[in-house]
This record gives sequence, C-alpha cells and structure tokens, in this order.
Amino acid sequence: MTDTEISRYMALLLRHKPEIAGLVLDKQGWADVDMLLKCISENMEPVSFERLCEIVKNDSKQRYSLSEDKSRIRANQGHSVNVDVGLKATVPPEYLYHGTATRFVESIDSGGIIRKTRLYVHLSRDTETATQVGMRHGKPFIYRVKSGEMARDGYVFYLSENGVWLTENVPVKYLEKTWQDDA
Repeated sequence: MTDTEISRYMALLLRHKPEIAGLVLDKQGWADVDMLLKCISENMEPVSFERLCEIVKNDSKQRYSLSEDKSRIRANQGHSVNVDVGLKATVPPEYLYHGTATRFVESIDSGGIIRKTRLYVHLSRDTETATQVGMRHGKPFIYRVKSGEMARDGYVFYLSENGVWLTENVPVKYLEKTWQDDA
C-alpha cells in the first residue's frame, strides 16, 4: 500500500466513518494513535508509528494533526461526523475562492454553496488552490466568494490549522463566477 492509500483510509476513519473499523473519536475529533494503527493494520497492512508520523508530516494538504505527545491524532477539517476541533472565528479576507466541477455550476447558481454532509463549506485563499480542488471533481470551475461582505453581514468564518477557510454556507448573492482557462 502507498502512503496515499493509507492517508485516504485515515481520512475515511478520522473524518467520516470511524465506526467501520471500531475507532472512537472524542468530542474534539481526537483518536488514540495506537488504536488507529491497529485499525489500519487490521484493514490494510501493518503500519509503524514512524510511518504514520511521516504520512502526517508529508501530507501535501496537512490534513492531520498529532497531539503534542503524539499519542492522539485527528483530521484538521473536512468532517462529516459531529466533532469540535476548536476552530476560532476569524475575520476572512475580502475574497475567498471555491473550486468545484463545471457539472455543479447550475446547482450552485440556484442554491449557493452548501455543506451537504460536511460540517462546513471549504474555501481557498487563492484561485490556484481552488482550481486544484475543482480538478479533483472534473473540469474545474471557480467561484469568487465575497467573504468580507459575508462577514460584515454576520456570517462566521473559521481558518483551519492547514489554511482552509470554513463557513456553514455561501448564499448565491455572495458568489461571483470566475471562468478558468482549460486547466
């Protein structure tokens, strides 16, 4: 198994379905590292503590955090299970960006950006990151979000440990279409 495959399984357990492997998350989303290693070993292949630390350290999106004593691990954001990772409300920049696939544009144009099964909508600070996100789902399409205006109107924003901006939803009136060249 590659580190990417193991990381995807970790994301499944730490963000969405810990119960499928018998993993328990506390209210802040932390799981016991030894228990996570056991779950990975039983369902994929044996993984050492050292390899787990390398996966966390080298993850390009910095999806995971280890506790100071490295006995616990959690996903930084992206959860569909109800956890409180201790995000602090943060004033966003005037504009943020949301990357999606062109096939979702019609739905977003009519209903805004909604969180669906996740706890928050994910937004990026720049178009490059938003484009990469959109490409994961098909031909990318980028929206510019009037985040400063949203904040002034009372919407709350959070900044995750790995630099992803989060909010509960983005109504249509705060969206501007930004066409991308064939990325």
